[in-house]
Amino acid sequence: MDRQFWDDMYGSRDQLFSGAPNGVLVSEVAELPPGQALDVGCGEGGDAVWLARRGWQVTAVDISRVALERAAAAGADLAGRVAWTRADLTSRRPPAAAFDLVSVQYFPLRRRPDHAALRGLLDAVAPGGTLLFATHELADLSPRPEQDFDPRDYYQPDDIAGVLDDDWAVVVNETRPRTAPAPAGTHHTHDTVLRARRLR
Repeated sequence: MDRQFWDDMYGSRDQLFSGAPNGVLVSEVAELPPGQALDVGCGEGGDAVWLARRGWQVTAVDISRVALERAAAAGADLAGRVAWTRADLTSRRPPAAAFDLVSVQYFPLRRRPDHAALRGLLDAVAPGGTLLFATHELADLSPRPEQDFDPRDYYQPDDIAGVLDDDWAVVVNETRPRTAPAPAGTHHTHDTVLRARRLR
C-alpha cells in the first residue's frame, strides 16, 4: 500500500469518503481545548477541516497527492489553519513533542519489532497532549491477499496500549459500535478506540 496504491484508490472515484469527520474524533476531542494537532493519514480532509474550524492548528499528512488536493479544496476557506503535507509517516518521523493531539483514524500502521513508526507518533505528542487511535474491530476485517493485506499485521489499540510506559495514562481502550454507516462495500460495525494522555 504505497503512494501509487493510494493515488489509484482515491483517483478511482470523484470522492472516496463522505467529507464528514470521523465519529470517534468528534466524540473524543470535542471537549478538548484547541491547540496543535497532527492528523495522520488525513485523506480527503474531513477530520482536519473539522478540527481547524474549532480552533485547532492542524498539520494534515497523507501519502496520496490526489487525497491532499481534494482536502485542500475542501478546506480552501481555512488558509493558515491547516498545513496539507505529503509524507509517509511510516518512514519519516514527525517533530517530537510538537502536538497537543495526534489523531490516527483508520490508518493502516504495520507492526514492526522495534515499533519505530509507532514510537515516532507517540513521541510527537507533547506533555499533557492526547493520542487518539481508532481502527475497525479486527472481527470486521478479512485478509485481502491481492493487496498483500492481513489485518493481523497492523496495530490494534491493545497493541499500542502495551507499548505505552508510565509517561502515559490510558483514558479509553474499548470496542464500541460505529456512530456512522460503514463505508460503501464494507461491513464495519464496530470500532476499537484508544485514547491516551501523555503525562510528561
